[in-house]
Amino acid sequence: MLVDHHCHLDFPQLAADRAGLLARARAAGVGAMVTISTRVAKLDELIAIVEAHPNVFCSVGTHPHYADEEPDITVAELVAKSAHPKVVAIGEAGLDYHYQKSSREGQAAGFRRHIAAARETGLPLEIHARDADADTARILEEEHAKGPFPAILHCYTGGPELARRAVALGLIVSFTGVVTFKRSDELRAIAAEVPLDQMLVETDAPYLAPVPFRGKTNEPAYVVHTARCLAEVKGISAEEFAAATTDNFFRLFKKVSRSVMVEVQST
Repeated sequence: MLVDHHCHLDFPQLAADRAGLLARARAAGVGAMVTISTRVAKLDELIAIVEAHPNVFCSVGTHPHYADEEPDITVAELVAKSAHPKVVAIGEAGLDYHYQKSSREGQAAGFRRHIAAARETGLPLEIHARDADADTARILEEEHAKGPFPAILHCYTGGPELARRAVALGLIVSFTGVVTFKRSDELRAIAAEVPLDQMLVETDAPYLAPVPFRGKTNEPAYVVHTARCLAEVKGISAEEFAAATTDNFFRLFKKVSRSVMVEVQST
């Protein structure tokens, strides 16, 4: 069984056929999913989804695109909202210098607040980092010096140096369907170097569908194809890779019980 720790089930591309995609995920062997918050103001929409499905969970946080839209979200508020039993992660937060929909200063301030919430709660921080390797690494190292925190570099597309520095801090590096693309040789080389016990796999659905679905709407069931590619990169079987990354998920996402996977397998 696999876990898709980062998808967006509330986005319009997936909402129209949510029941169908959840059934397809189950049939593909995806035992649990985490649908990720992009705006704290819309957390109630995610709560409604996760409360309706026993194997679906969510995070709470502000995407860097919306950092200037939600500048007043405090650490205390993130911590308080994470008390809901099905909120199992913080974020996604981080730095995006590709689109720069919010100021760099606003993104950095939000990033540090989310790190503080992850440190206080012990919940993993889902980190968005695009075209911002140097500043991401610097902030992670500065904040880690104040005290460790669990975190995932989600949808990793950065260079080898950021991956190495994140691994040195004990963080997790997660890969999407981008790793299956023909021209992703450098990314596959990075994945080969990331220790298996510090690796996760995800979809980031509805985006970044893996080969053979590239260009189509992504969904949690397709994480199987990314996992197979990464298993080949690591030189292990798909079953070994699934077992390892699922173990990594439960070690990191401490609020999620393995019994959820058992319930899905038995249905």
